[in-house]
Amino acid sequence: MKKIMKAAVAATLMLSMTACGSSDGTSDANTKVGIIQLTEHPALDASYEGFMDALNEAGYTEENTSFDYQNASNDLSNCDTIADKLVSDGNDLIYAIATPAAQSVAGKTSDIPIVVSAVTDPAESGLVDSNEEPGTNVTGASDLTPVSEQIDLLKQLLPDAKKIAIMYCSSEDNSILQAELAQEAAQKAGLEYEIATVSDSNMIQQVTESLIGKVDAIYIPTDNLLAEGMSTVAQVANANNLPCIVGEEGMTENGGLGTYGIDYYELGKLAGQQAVAILNGEKTAAETPIAYLPAEQCTLTINKGVADELGITIPADLLESATVIE
Repeated sequence: MKKIMKAAVAATLMLSMTACGSSDGTSDANTKVGIIQLTEHPALDASYEGFMDALNEAGYTEENTSFDYQNASNDLSNCDTIADKLVSDGNDLIYAIATPAAQSVAGKTSDIPIVVSAVTDPAESGLVDSNEEPGTNVTGASDLTPVSEQIDLLKQLLPDAKKIAIMYCSSEDNSILQAELAQEAAQKAGLEYEIATVSDSNMIQQVTESLIGKVDAIYIPTDNLLAEGMSTVAQVANANNLPCIVGEEGMTENGGLGTYGIDYYELGKLAGQQAVAILNGEKTAAETPIAYLPAEQCTLTINKGVADELGITIPADLLESATVIE
């Protein structure tokens, strides 16, 4: 009986050791990763895909890792409910996509590591002590876009433009920051500007219509609410010969004239690589600086179909270097 019991204990220990780690030491069979995404639109979806690919490539797959993906459908109360769930479930790491989602989950835990993406300025958003030295349980990859270059693009595509609207959601910290940068860039470019804000999706059509006849173009940064409602903006604006320069490629696909912006899939991969280092015990969130994509990973995208609809001639040199949407 003693021999049988010893054998049983040994077998149990062996199974326990097997369950706690993979053969290459990169993953734990009990690893739990929670994911909260603010809403569904191409940029945030790409950030999720890039993150998952980075973890899968590092050995964290569905075979040995539990992934709990939750989408808040752009509802802040949903963000809080999801954040409570992900924290109470005891996840080893939480990936938060977009500023409101990140703020919700960071307000629920100071212990679970949180990696964010599609957050323009984590320090300004109250998520970290500083972007260089987070000092909290939060780190991640910023989606700070080249706003001044986007305003320059507007000038190249629309050389006769004199006054623009800077349109954004007044409740998104990331959008407020980019709008301030856009104001500075517009002044330097010799453009007048008018501020146009929305606070919910029901306002998008009305605010867009209010700009007709007042401005020559609309600039929209990487704003989550307007990215989700870009087709509404474009339907009104393009029908009234009011071109939109936007913050990212997905918004261009949905009716914007063009953008010079970051690749959100690569942004997600960058965040995923940070998460891998944390899960592997190589780093902590507190000591991992906020990461930024290099300038060479920014891409020029032109919607030629919209340009043709509005009678805008795109300079040949821009077309040659751009991703062109027909």
